[in-house]
Amino acid sequence: MRATELQQVVVLGATGSIGLSTLDVLNRHTDRFALHTITAHRSVKKMLELVLTYQPVQAVMACPNAAEELASQLPSESPTRVIGGAQALIDAASAADVDIVMAAIVGFAGLRPTLAAAEHGKRLLLANKEALVSAGRVFMEATRTGGATLLPIDSEHNAMFQCIPANTQGRPQSAGVEKILLTASGGPFRGRRRMELVNVTPEEACAHPNWSMGRKISVDSATLLNKGLELAEACWLFDCTPNDIDVVVHPQSIIHSLVRYDDGSVLAQLGNPDMRTPIAYGLSWPERIEAGVSPLDLVSVAKLDFEAPDLDAFPCLRLAQEAITQPGGMCVLNAANEIAVAAFLEGELGFTGIDNVIAHALESVSSSEPESLEAVENLDGRARVCAQERIHQLARDTGGV
Repeated sequence: MRATELQQVVVLGATGSIGLSTLDVLNRHTDRFALHTITAHRSVKKMLELVLTYQPVQAVMACPNAAEELASQLPSESPTRVIGGAQALIDAASAADVDIVMAAIVGFAGLRPTLAAAEHGKRLLLANKEALVSAGRVFMEATRTGGATLLPIDSEHNAMFQCIPANTQGRPQSAGVEKILLTASGGPFRGRRRMELVNVTPEEACAHPNWSMGRKISVDSATLLNKGLELAEACWLFDCTPNDIDVVVHPQSIIHSLVRYDDGSVLAQLGNPDMRTPIAYGLSWPERIEAGVSPLDLVSVAKLDFEAPDLDAFPCLRLAQEAITQPGGMCVLNAANEIAVAAFLEGELGFTGIDNVIAHALESVSSSEPESLEAVENLDGRARVCAQERIHQLARDTGGV
């Protein structure tokens, strides 16, 4: 950070739930942070509201036509310049006068700008797990060589980060960590059997009992695929293997993750299910700042429950556990899942068809561990084609279920 100046912040994916929460935290600390850039894909109406409210230096729309529409609707006296195109996202994330980048674009679409922030040594607040999951080796190498400070924003990984000593050099085992416990809410269908999930609707899948999230990540939570992505993310972030991490269903979403040590101690990070807590910690680390989150009242919570995940009803987690061990497997899994979830949300695929599509892609797409961004994008593209073909086949043969 430049001395005596406010830290300049870019919010990639500003119109999503993480982006909006980030803007709320930033607005509480205008003495420390300045909003440099906000980005969106094509949500002109939402972006216009944000520009008028927060008046960033610039607004970037990935869709050029959306950028033109946004610019035309801004008053002439607006201090915000509007830029369009995918390259503008990359330029914003890597700009020399930017200190902090919140990477909150959903899915593989966020890979290039997030990677650019890593390559240019930014404080990178990583909420886009798919970028790391699909391109883990490439991403971590870019972070290391670029000198970026990588801070996980997913509540689970942020909790792990808070419970593991900072001086482990990416190897928590060196500090006596015996096991990491990754918590899962279980989603809206926890306790249901496989046969009871066949006809669930997108609206039901998106009705998360604890968290306010976007539709894609809500479906991932409902299938438990989100825990598979987070498992892979934790392996890269903390240099672990899947055997070092157990997934535990904790329906209250109060304990965000736990770390068990060799001496029998277990450290846990607790808090109300509000993403502003990890966002504030990422912005201010190693300090802490007020986030606008209500204090945790353990008396009101009354009890904390735990159970093992049901891999028969929710096989997506098992598929992810297997894919992590296959070179390039998580890139294939993530691509197939994005296609399958989009089809489910559009009514083109049944809920239990999601894991069917993923399993088919993992069996059908030959892969090796991608060593470059181009290799990642090639593998991702092949997996998407395979997934789309499987969806069409299911629609013909089984009505999409």
